[in-house]
Parts: sequence; structure tokens; C-alpha cells
Amino acid sequence: MNIILLYGTETGNAEMLAEDIMVELEGEHTVECRSLSDFDPGEFDAGRLHMIVCSTYGDGELPASAQPFAEALKASAPSLSGIHFAIFGLGDSEYEETFNFGSKGLAELLAAYGAAQIGERVTHDASGSDMAEDLAFPWAARIVALAEEKIGEIA
Repeated sequence: MNIILLYGTETGNAEMLAEDIMVELEGEHTVECRSLSDFDPGEFDAGRLHMIVCSTYGDGELPASAQPFAEALKASAPSLSGIHFAIFGLGDSEYEETFNFGSKGLAELLAAYGAAQIGERVTHDASGSDMAEDLAFPWAARIVALAEEKIGEIA
């Protein structure tokens, strides 16, 4: 399967996690890892699975590296019909009212332009006892398995 891992980060945690997920998936799949700040909405490809790792910053906002992507997506308003994505969020439940809103908002934005989400959005809590990888690696494996079931739609 052809996978692109995209990340939105403020401090680098989402980037490191995306790179770790890439290493987990490589070998069996073709995987590319890029910052959302370097990804143009016109690059969405129905032949790829788009896996996104996104943190939350400030008062539930997108992190700095995801903001230009979101602005470009809104400005171009493309049809993302046929595009499949999955999303993993990083946040801290100490900020209860805006916990993991970055990934939530990004998922809603993609869906608003017609992209189809595969699987549930999984979120990591920095205040919890789990390491992000402990949730992200099984999530990634489940997403790939779900996507392979729908291979006719994706590839």
C-alpha cells in the first residue's frame, strides 16, 4: 500500500511520532513522511492512504506547521472525494475544554471537502500513563488493515 504520513506539530512531538510510525510500516508498504506545511492540498492522491498525526496548540488550535495547510485548503476548496485519511491526535487533558481539538478540527475540515475518514480518530493524552507509540503503532496497523479491505476504493 502507498501511504503518506503527514504531521502537524508545534514542538516536534508529532513529527517524531510520525517518523516512528513510518519506520513501523516500512518494509511492507511504501511510506513517505512529510510536514503538513510542505504539503499542498493539490497533492492529495486517491491512490494513497493519507495518515495524519496532529498535535493541538494554544486554545485548541492547529499547530504552526498545520496552519498554512488548513489555510490553503480553505482557499482552494478542492473536492476531496475519493481521498481516504486517518488521523491520530496528540494533546494534554489538563486543557480539558480544548483537548485534542487540533486533530478534531483537521478531520472535520478534510471531511467538509469530501475526504473519507478510515477508522476512528485516536488521541493520546500527554498527562496519561501511555506512551504515544503504545497507542499509535496499533492504530496505524488497524488503519492499514481497514484500508486494505477497501483497496478497491483506494488503489
